[in-house]
Amino acid sequence: MAPKSMFLVLLATVGNICMAQLISTGMTVVLNDIPYYIPAAPVATITIHPNQLPVGSSAAGLVPLTVVETTSLTFSQSDLEATIVNYTASDDVFQTGFLQAIYIEYTGSLAPGPKTPFTTSIASNMTLLGTSVDNPAESLGSSLVSGPYFVSSAGNIFQAYRLYSDFAGAFIQPLIPAANGTYAALPAAIPGIEGPSTVAVPSRLYYTITPEQPLAGIRLGVKDIYDIAGVKTSDGNRAWYNLYPIANVSALPVQRLIDAGAVVVGKMKTSQFANGEEATADWVDYHSPFNPRGDGYQDPSSSSSGPGAGMGSYPWLDLTIGSDTGGSIRGPSQVQGLFGNRPSHGLVALTGVMPLAPQLDTSGFLCRDPTIWAAAGKVLYPQLTFYNQYPKTIQTIGFPESGDTDSDTLVLSFLSKLESFLSAKTTILNLTMLWEATKPPSAPESLTSLLNITYPILISKEQIMLVRDPFYADYAAIHDGRLPFVDPAPLVRWAFGDSYPNSTLTDAINNKTTFMDWWSMHVTKNDSTTCSDSLVLYVGSTADEQNYRNQYSGPPEVPYGFSSGRISPFSEVPDMVVPIGQASYFSNITLHNESLPVTIDFLVAKGCDGMIFQLVEDLMAAGIVNATQAGQTIDGGQILF
Repeated sequence: MAPKSMFLVLLATVGNICMAQLISTGMTVVLNDIPYYIPAAPVATITIHPNQLPVGSSAAGLVPLTVVETTSLTFSQSDLEATIVNYTASDDVFQTGFLQAIYIEYTGSLAPGPKTPFTTSIASNMTLLGTSVDNPAESLGSSLVSGPYFVSSAGNIFQAYRLYSDFAGAFIQPLIPAANGTYAALPAAIPGIEGPSTVAVPSRLYYTITPEQPLAGIRLGVKDIYDIAGVKTSDGNRAWYNLYPIANVSALPVQRLIDAGAVVVGKMKTSQFANGEEATADWVDYHSPFNPRGDGYQDPSSSSSGPGAGMGSYPWLDLTIGSDTGGSIRGPSQVQGLFGNRPSHGLVALTGVMPLAPQLDTSGFLCRDPTIWAAAGKVLYPQLTFYNQYPKTIQTIGFPESGDTDSDTLVLSFLSKLESFLSAKTTILNLTMLWEATKPPSAPESLTSLLNITYPILISKEQIMLVRDPFYADYAAIHDGRLPFVDPAPLVRWAFGDSYPNSTLTDAINNKTTFMDWWSMHVTKNDSTTCSDSLVLYVGSTADEQNYRNQYSGPPEVPYGFSSGRISPFSEVPDMVVPIGQASYFSNITLHNESLPVTIDFLVAKGCDGMIFQLVEDLMAAGIVNATQAGQTIDGGQILF
């Protein structure tokens, strides 16, 4: 190449470099050994005078700051000390390191003036950057409220996000808010090999619950089959994630929670395309999350595996949203001792949610605290009525007859307390005998004959049409006719669906309808006073059966059959998991006695979800059930690694 040509190429290259765009994505700092993420954009600005900021605790020109709100015209050192106690008790993001500088926001109704001055008297060793009276903050998109912040020498004030390790591997993509109601991947990480992700949470002090925002500040994890504006959805499949663009809008259920004030902190792992998978060998594209309970090596269940493991592991996470087609919320809730609900079918539209079978798909929660659970239920299902009068009849399925094990004793004790609380009588519900005595004339002799292939036909035929075939076609179109990788479990189910004619889908829908009509006529009937004329209970989980994730089982199988867990999908009634305690088992991992949750599932008539939400809150007030904790047991404790 001639020298002149080389010079022109060099100039062109330099010109391109000069036009490069450099964008700040925020920064990570450590304050008193606790890591924080600081977003790039400030939320407010105040006037800072030269040399006003302390220099001992700054990083990259930023100083920790505490904003305090008061409605009083006087604010003293004792007021500040009381505020610090409150902040420390209620917020995991705040710490005393943020007291390097103080800013006081007056929010009272009286206008300060010569006759009613606003006065402060705090310790001289604290740096007061002013008050909203003498140094008003300029909002930059959101109001400046109480809590921990970082302030620059230019007066820019930034929110503080505490960083936590996702040691359970529950998250697939931690998120932070972005512009115009969208979200973006968290551009921060902390040291450690425990998990692939770091999750950022904002201060709880930034939020105030109101009638309009009953979930304000509730930290929400979202199963990765729900679209979230600004980020991609994976459905548990790498090819899917890389093939399709970011979502422009959030799924309807997620947006409803966001509008009520919930704070999305990330997307959480799902087994592939929401099909049931075992942790040991079925998860190929992504690693199954870890169930924290007991010895730490029990299967987390699926397909809402991330939401379940996250709620069981992280006290800083308040609520997760999953989906339940055949047990995908209830299974993880049972084995991790969480309150979980498969709602009445059709309570909320699933726009922006990957389907498995629309006739069965539902959206629900996994939660440790019944109060948050009920509040979220009121937001997601606004049409529900929360009844506070309860049925006097309890029907049990498969309950133990005697307390042969600790789990059995716990189950029978709970039933006795529930009977007393409701002044109710219990009868045994034998579905086999009831069906034989009351079945429709043209129906098969047994429920198994009616429903044996109903579930696998519905999920395979529908997902083939709605997910697999469009996915395969889109992938082949840009990859020279190739097929994408899919985990074994979905492939087994899809192959099963392909082996049956399309007419079997109509048969399966008809069989489901037959069971639904029979159930509403003979088992749980609607009642004007209590919504449902009875409660139907079955045992969800005990410590008597373990499912170790280090044991190999056979290849994935078609989910044939009928069981208590299939009642809700086929009848469309709600099925809600309630932890009642925990029992001991001997672990072949630790060679010690460990504890696993014991849970009971509640079924009522369709549309009576609100009655169960309210009943569980009342049972908690009576001391019959309790909120569970994150940790090794439902009472908390250090998780084993």
